[in-house]
Amino acid sequence: MARFLIGTIAAAGHVNPALPIARQLVQQGHEVWWYTGAGLKEKVEATGSRHVPICRGIDFTLPETIPAQWLARKDALKGVAQFKFYLKHGFIDAAATQLEDLTDILQEFPADVLLCDVFFLGMSWLSEKTGLPWAAFGMSALPFRSRDTAPFGLGLLPNDSPLGRVRNRALNWFSTNVLMRDVTVHLDNVRQSVRLSTKGQDFFSAALSPFLYLQGTTPSFEYPRSDLPPQVHFIGTLIPPAPPDFTPPIWWKDLNTGQPVIFVTQGTIATKTTDLLVPTIQALADEEMLTIATTGGQPIEALNLNPMPANTRIEPFISYTHLLPQVDVMVTNAGFNGVQTALANGVPMVTAGQTEEKPEICARVEWSGTGINLKTNTPTPARIRDAVKTILASPSYKQKVQQMKQEIQRYNSLVIAVELLEKLAATKQPVLNQSALRLL
Repeated sequence: MARFLIGTIAAAGHVNPALPIARQLVQQGHEVWWYTGAGLKEKVEATGSRHVPICRGIDFTLPETIPAQWLARKDALKGVAQFKFYLKHGFIDAAATQLEDLTDILQEFPADVLLCDVFFLGMSWLSEKTGLPWAAFGMSALPFRSRDTAPFGLGLLPNDSPLGRVRNRALNWFSTNVLMRDVTVHLDNVRQSVRLSTKGQDFFSAALSPFLYLQGTTPSFEYPRSDLPPQVHFIGTLIPPAPPDFTPPIWWKDLNTGQPVIFVTQGTIATKTTDLLVPTIQALADEEMLTIATTGGQPIEALNLNPMPANTRIEPFISYTHLLPQVDVMVTNAGFNGVQTALANGVPMVTAGQTEEKPEICARVEWSGTGINLKTNTPTPARIRDAVKTILASPSYKQKVQQMKQEIQRYNSLVIAVELLEKLAATKQPVLNQSALRLL
């Protein structure tokens, strides 16, 4: 049996995809330690893993560890500038303190394999220092540069035609040498601070494990790439298990009235209710539909809707596992895990997200035909209503998402993921995808 050391950014979207993997590793008899935020201890320990809290640096589950200046700078930025801030000061700076904590952990737990989410750079640096093999898992769309796609973050649809590749080459050059150049410089500066050599690598190239990369979706949701790195494996959708103590809300029987059920959510990060929740509730208030909304933990009173429309039901959280089989359309700002869960349940989407990497996920929903991309963070009620009605009236969206659901069902994600990780533990060599090798 092998020893696996997992590291994840202290946020639910980075932790949740790895929960079933960790549980399966433990059930297979492996020993798993997991380094992440203190507020995620219960989730981690429920998998049978040993939780190790963040000791140095920012822990996003403990607000007192986040400097007020950091938050103010982040909130003052929008679009690409905010995205770059996250890369530099949310992920690259954190890698230095992650490396310190992880080095200490190895003294007590001599791991055989390292595993992390794609934005957790400290694990790759630990691999450089120790020679241990490391794997990464994707908890977002594939971010790696390709001749067939525009740079990650712009939200542009792919184009692999001769003219499209000219576009892609020009945009990739501009992104590397101009737009994101300061991120690369920052990355090299922080690497030097922990006595690692400079590489001149962009962030996402640095985040691609040369050993194994687990992408938590199916090929039909991701842009085709003729230059897909061979260590990238599509493993299907990783859906966290249903909570064992789910108690349906008192209104649960309303789901069976025969009206279309529309679910609106903003996840747990971009939770400004006036961006999407309130406009959606307002958009559908006079429609023959049932609107279900979740606030991501915020008080329901924060919506400031008085009176609340009669066709609306609101909860801080609802188990996606239980709710989504009842839903006809999901309105979302396109968090990756929520989108994948909707696809796994055959639910078409209206997406409206322009923060973090969400433009890329919205674009893939549009490209795959599984929903409508509103291409804004703050859609008007009229646009939301029109999009919802379009999906309900157009069989193509339901057909596309059902095809995606069927593809997802063909993947035994946990078996695939664990077998690949066990192969890495046994060989300590890159685990290559023969299909991807044939594309190169």
